Amino acid sequence: MTTVTIQPERDMRGYVLVFLAGLVWSTVGLGIRLIDEAQVWQILFYRSASMTLLLYVVIRLRTGQDALRLALQMGWPGVIGGLSLVAAYTGAIFAIQTTSVANAMMLFACSPLLAAILGRVVLREYVRPQTWVAIVVAACGIAVMVWDKFGGAALVGNLAAIGSAVGFATFTITLRWGKATEMMPAIFLSGLFGMALMAAICFWLGLSLRISSADTALSLGMGVFQVGLGLILYTIGSRTVPAAELTLLSLAEVVLGPVWVWLILGETATTNTLIGGTILLGAIAGNALSGARRRPPPPML
Repeated sequence: MTTVTIQPERDMRGYVLVFLAGLVWSTVGLGIRLIDEAQVWQILFYRSASMTLLLYVVIRLRTGQDALRLALQMGWPGVIGGLSLVAAYTGAIFAIQTTSVANAMMLFACSPLLAAILGRVVLREYVRPQTWVAIVVAACGIAVMVWDKFGGAALVGNLAAIGSAVGFATFTITLRWGKATEMMPAIFLSGLFGMALMAAICFWLGLSLRISSADTALSLGMGVFQVGLGLILYTIGSRTVPAAELTLLSLAEVVLGPVWVWLILGETATTNTLIGGTILLGAIAGNALSGARRRPPPPML
């Protein structure tokens, strides 16, 4: 006898919240472009400070526990994940400052595919054949994007963007390694690491932590409204959205990021970036859709 499996009704609120998270995160390129003089280390110090304070309050309200204690309970996965996020944030800001927002955002998008590779190497996780195809196609897209940028700051910016994607992928793997069900404590820890490391780097480089009031306000605002608010929306919304559709919704961040700087600042993308980015996003979307089509067989009674 076979039974009919009734699919649960989708909670559209989750989809809306995840999309809004991507919308908030998509403004990071515009925020960095509006910074006047502050360097990446100074920006990240203030952004980490405001993000850490916000997450401490949110974690305290949600769990009733101390955020630092929860973060330390994660052990080495939490520490490595926090440091990988610092590297990812640093690479992201540096990339946006040295290459086009479109180029940087498109390269950030390859993080899920890099996480699949790291998951196979580090955790011995199974990688679907479709994902391997997507990785090869995405690599072709990246090659097209950087083909005309083999020299100068643009190349360094592209490498920083890829490095940022590796950082985000590493963070994803550490969560799975530590079997974490909550990512906020690890991100809170990354904020503490970010403040300490950025202050040390500024001291070593002879940079003052005193920056203009406008740059300070923008940096603090990015920590609260871009990273912090986006994370809160994503955490709440992702609980009712399937993983494959989370990947597709996250592409809103990549697609909308270049739109804001084009509408407000008139920044455009090169032909290679558009062609390569389309190939890259197509590979990611195709991989997500192929995963969504896989369904377990109905139970037999």
